[in-house]
Amino acid sequence: MTLFLGYLVVGLVTGCVYALIASGLVVTYTTTGIFNFAHGAIAMASAYVFWQLWQGWHIPTIISVLLVLLIFAPLFGLIVERVLMRPLDGKPVDVPIVVTLGLLLLLVGLINLIFDQTKGRHLPQFFNGAGFTVAGLLVTYEQLIAALSIVVVAIALRILFRQTRIGIALRAVVDNSDLLAMAGGRPVRVKQLAWAMSCSLAAFAGILLAGINALNTINLTLLVVDGYAAAIIGRLRNLPTAIGGALAIAIGQELLFDYLPQWGFLTRIQGQIPILVLFLVLIILPQDRLRTASFTGAVPPRVASLRSSVAVGAALIAACAIVAPFLSDGNLRNSSKGFAIAIIVLSLILLTGYGGMASLCQMTFAGLGAFAMGHVASGASWLGVLAAIGLAGAVGALVALPTLRLRGLYLALATFAFAAFMDAAFFGESLGTGGSLNIGRVKIPGIPTTSDQAFFIVTCVAFVLCSIGVLALRRGPFGRKLVAANDSPAACATLGVSVNSTKLIAFTIAAALAGLGGALYGGSPGQVDANDFPYLFSLTILLLARVGGVNTATGAFLGAASLTLFTIFVAPHNPTVFGHVLRLAQLQYVLTGLAAISVGRDPNGIAGRFTDVIERVRSAGRPQPQFMTAAGSPAAVFMSEEGEGLVSTAQ
Repeated sequence: MTLFLGYLVVGLVTGCVYALIASGLVVTYTTTGIFNFAHGAIAMASAYVFWQLWQGWHIPTIISVLLVLLIFAPLFGLIVERVLMRPLDGKPVDVPIVVTLGLLLLLVGLINLIFDQTKGRHLPQFFNGAGFTVAGLLVTYEQLIAALSIVVVAIALRILFRQTRIGIALRAVVDNSDLLAMAGGRPVRVKQLAWAMSCSLAAFAGILLAGINALNTINLTLLVVDGYAAAIIGRLRNLPTAIGGALAIAIGQELLFDYLPQWGFLTRIQGQIPILVLFLVLIILPQDRLRTASFTGAVPPRVASLRSSVAVGAALIAACAIVAPFLSDGNLRNSSKGFAIAIIVLSLILLTGYGGMASLCQMTFAGLGAFAMGHVASGASWLGVLAAIGLAGAVGALVALPTLRLRGLYLALATFAFAAFMDAAFFGESLGTGGSLNIGRVKIPGIPTTSDQAFFIVTCVAFVLCSIGVLALRRGPFGRKLVAANDSPAACATLGVSVNSTKLIAFTIAAALAGLGGALYGGSPGQVDANDFPYLFSLTILLLARVGGVNTATGAFLGAASLTLFTIFVAPHNPTVFGHVLRLAQLQYVLTGLAAISVGRDPNGIAGRFTDVIERVRSAGRPQPQFMTAAGSPAAVFMSEEGEGLVSTAQ
């Protein structure tokens, strides 16, 4: 009995922390409509600030807590709302996801630059482990504080949202901020208050988590992910349900962890129970009603013609052939991996750029491609390439089937949960625990692919061919259906177009493309391990797609090229400039985060800027085109020849 009570208390304390996390997410989403993927990074950064105040500068504990919860966290929330979130009104659904992911990377990089991660840090218990005994079980005062805190927070938020004028304004601002302004409210101030409250709740959860676990940027950031499931159980709106879900998940996880048999697969997935709950809840619970898309004011770049795409592709291959002899073997391998990453990013051009489906598991499909390539025909055969494409495409279809009705944030969270689960349950064993999987380079008659120069050209050609294929698909009937389904699913269903089958085909093709990229990615160094396809890398892939330009094949190249150039020219050790490699590695997080944050002001990315310049030059002296009316939207005209012209110009 005492053992059971011990598990129950630990689960209850963990559940209270999950509930605090869920509360902050619900506050932000309820008032602003934005799901903050950086919530965990804010909690992590606040924990480090608290450590610095308490342990570094020896400020008394209570004062340190108040400084973090009442000054640092709210001020940070105000800055985030003013600088990052305010420009996101009216942007595509995946743009807030990308911006908050960029904030996550930025905070991780900055904290790692400021606090040397080679030095262990921990927060001592507030009361030196003191407590009281209940039924022979020691309950510490710190555990009691964690349990009472969620009760106080829940009651306070309930009173705030239901019985105060500011609470009514907080609930009204997300529905219609203009109407709130007409009624005398101040929408901007209301949103600032929401972000300040959310960041304070994140900081509170971070301090409690840091007291339970050692201070570590990645671990603290990812521990908050476990609170996502609780927030989704409450549909990101119902706070009591979210709190109840958090407690149920944490207690159930603790009991299962200690009572289930310690078998291999069960042992690996026991820590992923919150992720499994997140995925299942997203699939089982009813979603919001289907709504037609609204015009956001951002016009995607014009789709390149076959002639233009072939010409640009040939020029890229020629440029790579000229540059290749001047690159070292290491840089050639890095550049080959860059083209493989570009193919993976290209899969998001089709899926997210054209179809509007935000996927956070593309590196998981790439890992499946590498797995198939390494296990078929000694890992260096065309059969392995076909197996990589087939396995990734098949798993992509299986993932898409239960998630077809999900859109926007819900789809992003479902794919994120799938990637996190696969990372723990599959890749850790299948790609080698502490070992690696050998992957050869596909053998092509007459081409010595074992040469780094030759393989570099091969990966370039593969990217060019995939790009031409994706652009051709976009110009064809299926591409028009995909864009129309993204523009207005309801209108497409009215016209007799199967939205679900269109999404399923797009998801399958995108997963197959990622699988091909994974096979080439593993062929460049000749081997991969479990650390090559972490689910956080899938977040980076979406960031690269948005930064480069998620609506064009050029954007896939530019996004991957930015990462490759950093690897080649900045990442090598340079003690005279950067001090040491560890801190330099964090600069990549900072730069990627800053670039992703800029997407909020320019959703079409770098390629979009280039396209705008080219279009202005081409249209100089020509009559200006008329704006596309509602009757000329992709959903209404994609089946006609006249509609094809409208789509190719406006989309």
